[in-house]
Amino acid sequence: MSSSTTAPAQSPIADAAPLSLCAREPLVPADRLVAEMVPPPRFDSVRFETYIPDPKQPSQTEAVRVLSDFAAGLGGAHASGSGKRRWFAKKPAAPTGPRGVYLDGGYGVGKTHLLASLWHATPAAPEQKAFGTFVELTNLVGALGFQQTVRTLGEHRLLCIDEFELDDPGDTVLVSTLLGKLVDAGVALAATSNTLPGKLGEGRFASADFLREIQGLSAHFRPLRIDGEDYRHRGLPEAPGPFSDEQVTKAAYATQGASLDDFPHLLDHLARVHPSRYGALTDDLKAVCLTDVQPVPDQSTALRLVVLADRLYDREIPVLASGLPFDQLFSAEMLNGGYRKKYFRAISRLTALARDAKGLVRA
Repeated sequence: MSSSTTAPAQSPIADAAPLSLCAREPLVPADRLVAEMVPPPRFDSVRFETYIPDPKQPSQTEAVRVLSDFAAGLGGAHASGSGKRRWFAKKPAAPTGPRGVYLDGGYGVGKTHLLASLWHATPAAPEQKAFGTFVELTNLVGALGFQQTVRTLGEHRLLCIDEFELDDPGDTVLVSTLLGKLVDAGVALAATSNTLPGKLGEGRFASADFLREIQGLSAHFRPLRIDGEDYRHRGLPEAPGPFSDEQVTKAAYATQGASLDDFPHLLDHLARVHPSRYGALTDDLKAVCLTDVQPVPDQSTALRLVVLADRLYDREIPVLASGLPFDQLFSAEMLNGGYRKKYFRAISRLTALARDAKGLVRA
């Protein structure tokens, strides 16, 4: 499902020069990381009722039904059998079946919409539900430590993990252990990904060496396939081509709350800011203006750009750019490699944000 975005207001004469992402080096305390584990602004108002299934894709209607029932089943007592599990109490019996649901499907079929709808529909206080991307979850462990993360999230009724992807063996072991602890504590799980749980890590590292951990992860989830085409391209015009440097700069000065950065310099800056801070990097921005967009030079840089694209998309921040179009950001080798799904997602999301930014340029 798509949500329309209104371009930020322009003023004939800007009050000040545009902001700069490269001038920002935010510090994010750990308690903010926990408090912000809620659906992002783009998905703040979505509900099951606002998801419009494609009539040609019955799996979409089935997903709404299954997830609605899943949410209803999370009402009442904590899954461990009490409102809050006491850590010195007897360990609850292991669940008889998967304690989670795993939404598998291509880009733009509405998986995040459905995951956020599940979070909203679950009858529990916001502080008893957590929602975050896989990267944000691993960043939380880094900020709090493993045991404190287990204690903090173990009091929750539901943990929603968006964009579940395993990129290295360390993450495989970490997340397998973490989710096992949370399931033992009675936490229900829900996740989205473009990869079936049994195939996580495939093509990225020697996943066969970590088969036990991957199978353990898979056992926590009931896969729910969602078929369909990317809604961001259903019946929509082609993504706008890049504008000139002059047009982008002029729009940045005319748009209150816009940032203006040279793309290569921004890529360099992202290497100096931890990805857990990319959300804070975009605080209070109304638009991002980039000049001289070029292909990303290497895989590490590309993966950082993917995280930034996700944060911009979550926050519905339009992106106006000059240089190459966004579908030329990643090399053919990258698009055919183990991280190809991340790169295609970033292209899809940046394209949507480029459409949102068209209104910033005056004829």
